[in-house]
Amino acid sequence: MRAARYHDYGPADVLVIEDAPEPHAGPGELRIRVAAASVNPVDWKLRSGAARAAGLSVDFPAITGRDAAGVVDEIGAGVTGVTVGDRVFGLGGIFGATAEYAVLTAWAPVPDGWTLEQAAAAGLAVDTAGRGLNALGELSGRTLLIEGAAGGVGSAAVALAVARGATVIGTASEGKHGYLRGLGALPVTYGEGLASRVRKLAPGGVDAVLDAAGSGSLADLVAIAGSVDRVVTIADATRAPQLGVRHLYAENNSEVLAEGAALGARGGYTPYLAATFPIDKITDAHREAEGGHTQGKIVVTL
Repeated sequence: MRAARYHDYGPADVLVIEDAPEPHAGPGELRIRVAAASVNPVDWKLRSGAARAAGLSVDFPAITGRDAAGVVDEIGAGVTGVTVGDRVFGLGGIFGATAEYAVLTAWAPVPDGWTLEQAAAAGLAVDTAGRGLNALGELSGRTLLIEGAAGGVGSAAVALAVARGATVIGTASEGKHGYLRGLGALPVTYGEGLASRVRKLAPGGVDAVLDAAGSGSLADLVAIAGSVDRVVTIADATRAPQLGVRHLYAENNSEVLAEGAALGARGGYTPYLAATFPIDKITDAHREAEGGHTQGKIVVTL
């Protein structure tokens, strides 16, 4: 099968399109013929070697990509509720998605209103957002601040939190405020003076904070929340232990993916595509992702 692989750490140019062995679904897994896969920060951090500081190493050669969407073509033992030919999106391991075939260990049906490209942008974003929100506890009737609310994970977190009954304040550059309002959030610019701007929107304070940006603001977010127990980051593995803040990675969770899919079916969440590249332009996709400040997600099509 065709796949986007790399044989050593390095810049985006180390990615090559080449033949690779086909994977097969084991017990509790399914395989899809991939229509599209997304590009996440973890993908280029693994490829560049930057993720080694967080204890994540690579066994070469590695197929880049964490999540994908496509059509089921192989079902492992013990899997129920899905049939060959179904459209699904989801996640497998931290490698393997950007290829003709990928094995998923967590998945959900693609809502009728989403394209497969949009669905490819949802897997890791929804899964990570859901885990962060779950760690913050009950959200109904509470005020939640999301740092980096216009990104892939941030926008998924906004949609999920609003659906769970939270009042959401989301940080983003001013040009993305309209996008956040459309998701149901109260937008605010990030950076110096954030605490005073948040107080104007929430005079009674915020109950919880989700950091989806990792922009160096974690200490300020703790001060705004008033306690490290009210803050979770999914993006700042460096500062979190220094401050005593919980740092969480995605955990492949079909229930959270199903929540995102159900919300999408109701029209409450549609993944935003910042850019789409064919697999032959995988190096351009990674370079774009490394630039940061992306609204929504970057997707590679096969």
